[in-house]
Amino acid sequence: MERKSDDRGRKVLDALHRAALFCDQKIGWNRIGVVVSVTIIAIAAAVLYRILRKINGSEVVDALVTTDWRDVALSALFVAGGYFTLTFYDLFALRTIGRSDVPYRVAALASFTSYSVGHNVGASVFTGGAVRYRIYSAWGLNAIDVAKICFVAGLTFWLGNATVLGLGIAYQPLAASAIDQLPAWLNRTAAIAVLLVLTLYVIWVWRRPRVVGRDGWSVTLPGGPLTLLQIGIGIVDLGFCALAMYMLVPDEPNIGFVTLAVIFVSATLLGFASHAPGGIGVFDAAMLVALWQFDKEDLLAGLLLFRLLYYIVPFALSLLILGGRELLLALRGTPPPPILRLPSLAPTDVTTPPGTCKDKGDVR
Repeated sequence: MERKSDDRGRKVLDALHRAALFCDQKIGWNRIGVVVSVTIIAIAAAVLYRILRKINGSEVVDALVTTDWRDVALSALFVAGGYFTLTFYDLFALRTIGRSDVPYRVAALASFTSYSVGHNVGASVFTGGAVRYRIYSAWGLNAIDVAKICFVAGLTFWLGNATVLGLGIAYQPLAASAIDQLPAWLNRTAAIAVLLVLTLYVIWVWRRPRVVGRDGWSVTLPGGPLTLLQIGIGIVDLGFCALAMYMLVPDEPNIGFVTLAVIFVSATLLGFASHAPGGIGVFDAAMLVALWQFDKEDLLAGLLLFRLLYYIVPFALSLLILGGRELLLALRGTPPPPILRLPSLAPTDVTTPPGTCKDKGDVR
């Protein structure tokens, strides 16, 4: 029975492998990404234009001025909690690739600055990867190591998002309908399917060490218990971010936190898929459309405050930190690390190590 289950799993993985190779070699992931990004941005721009042309600017300013400072303070606290949780993305990734010698303070510095820069500049895989490489190279990590960190951190991000959306939409499918305009039963079915896939993935990595990689690099995926920890980190991060937004939406009409969280995460993923800096325009359009029951001027004021707290302030702090660090390194006479090409982060090979006794943090 176990042999048949392994055979079925291998066939599914082989099919996914062939699909990934086809997209990579025949079409090109870059072309697919560009088409998707342009489509999302174009739709968002049209929607945002239709909404904003009816907005009264003076009412937005009034809403900003009259926002309760305690709500802003709590939102800022939740934003800080979110960025604090992001530091564990890098710490977890470092432990996964076997670099437990890198201390938490370095992981925290690389995580905060790379995500702050990546969120605002866009193309976070490349911009964030460049910032990470500049910091981690001082600890002997090369471009391959940084690519592995980006891959594991990205896996944590997607596992957390899939779990939050799966649970949230299964519980409150109408929240997703406000974004995708699909019937509630279809959204709930999709959410249950996502949760099922997540469960199968956890079972898959729990059974024995699994290795993924391409172009000369490979990573042993975290095992079952560590994958659950990954998911927990992602859930806490998204929970903090959603709470920060929840404190800034108007008090009336009152909507549940789960509804807001589903809409917020969905809008964030649309912004991420667009590759626009900070998802600007795309995230905002999705929130304005989905939260139709709120006064548009009050909601826009909340979105502007969220951008200030989650994007602009951390970005300014990161620039100060990175600038100060570079100045200190220059005064010490430390040469910059060589600029190397980062390998592709899309794995097209999935294997099982020849032995099952390998350490789950082993990296080839």
